[in-house]
Order: sequence, then C-alpha cells, then structure tokens
Amino acid sequence: MAGRWQCDARQRSGVAGLEQHYNNAGRFAVTERLHGLSCPRNPSVILILSVARLLAAADPYSADRERMVREQIESRGIRSAELLRVLRATPRHFFVPVADRAMAYEDHPVPIGYGATISQPYVVAWMTELLGPQKTDHVLEIGTGSGYQAAVLAQLAGRVYTMEIVPELAKSARDLLSALGYSNVTVRQGDGSRGWPEEAPFDKIMVTAAPPEVPQALLDELANCGRLVVPVGRWLDQKLIVIEKDARGRVHRHAVGDVVFVPLRPGGQ
Repeated sequence: MAGRWQCDARQRSGVAGLEQHYNNAGRFAVTERLHGLSCPRNPSVILILSVARLLAAADPYSADRERMVREQIESRGIRSAELLRVLRATPRHFFVPVADRAMAYEDHPVPIGYGATISQPYVVAWMTELLGPQKTDHVLEIGTGSGYQAAVLAQLAGRVYTMEIVPELAKSARDLLSALGYSNVTVRQGDGSRGWPEEAPFDKIMVTAAPPEVPQALLDELANCGRLVVPVGRWLDQKLIVIEKDARGRVHRHAVGDVVFVPLRPGGQ
C-alpha cells in the first residue's frame, strides 16, 4: 500500500487522526444557515470594521476567544498548533451582527441574516484541520457567509477564493475582509456548485453547504494530490466527506462523521 497515492503522506495520516478524535468526542451535528433571521444587513457593522486594528489593542473579547479555543476546540481533539494560533488571533465577534456579539464565542452557530449563520467554532476548526491548508496552497471555499471561515483560511493558505450565492452576504464579507486586512482573499458572488474555473486547479476546496452529490465541477477543479472537504447528503442524512485526489488523478473518499447542513443552493433557487 505504501506509495499507492504518491502524495504527501502527512495528508493521509492527518485524516486518520481526525477521524479518531471525532469518534472519541461523539457526534457533532450542526445545522448551518438555519436559526435564520430575515433581517437586512446592518450597514453600521461595516462602518465599525474600518477601525478594527485600533480596537484590537483593547480587545474586550480576548478572554472569550481563549476560552473558546481551550474549552470547545482543544478539548475535542484539535491539535494543529498553527490552526489554534489562528483561532486565538481571529476576531470572530466582527463576523457576527453587533446585536449578537455576546454570542460570538459560544458553542453554537450564530445568525448573520438572510437565513445564514456563522458556523459553530468547533466545526470551523474541525473542517479546517481536515482540509490541512498549507502556506503555498490555492484554496477554494464554497459558502462565504460572513467571511469568518475565509479569514481563518487566509492565515493558513497562500490564496483563498470564496464564493457566496447571497449577494448581500458576498458584499458584506468582501468589505469586512478588506477592512480587516485579509488581502489574499477574493470574494465572488455566484453559484458555488459550478466552481471557479478561471482560478482552477485548487490544492484545497472546502464546501459549507450540503449537495446531494459532490458537484463534478469541484472534483474537476481539485488538483492532483489535493483535498476537498464537503458535507454530502440530504437533510438529516448527511456525512462529512474528505476527498483526496492522488498523483494520478484518482479520487479517494473518506466519511468522517455525521453533520447537518442546509442544502447547497444552485443559482436561481
């Protein structure tokens, strides 16, 4: 079996370890893009973000962020030191509405408007560690939401391309990521199931909504020796799948746990 894929052995060993810590931690089922609020985006949120660096010096959420990492993420088996550092440094509270900032570091998703949520902190960490982004990676994210996952990926990868089907969320995420200085992230509004062919191939792809089957466009855009993390299935019958493409372009799939995400919404629906 050695040399079967002829890709970086660290990629394969990382997936196996994460399957084990997930099983030990129990079933973490998370509903994404529910808890929906139909309220429009609050423009004042964007205005506040332009002074984010000034506020960082007196961050009132630093203790909450440290507790989030220690109690929700490290305690459930996430071990990547670089990922843990990034989670401690990323101001999650800027990615939720001002009225809900007290919930930003709690152990559940938080509504961000338009029927969407920012994912539970553990799920962000778990999916990111499964993905295993490296500093040289070209990464595609499908489902930008408020931009928090893209901000995490931006600190771990070389370049991040992220797609959001809701125009208002795409715009607010673009503005926010720019205001916070994440200059290696590009946001596009559009149908993520069609991928981003102009920038393909991608070393890593993450999807944060569940298609019934993995879109062929995303498989086609995954580079050899690349990895894709995606929830697959229909409502209440979904698995988080890690897909790896070997050096010869063959696809290998691993189911790593049960999840609950809203369906991946094709354009026009």
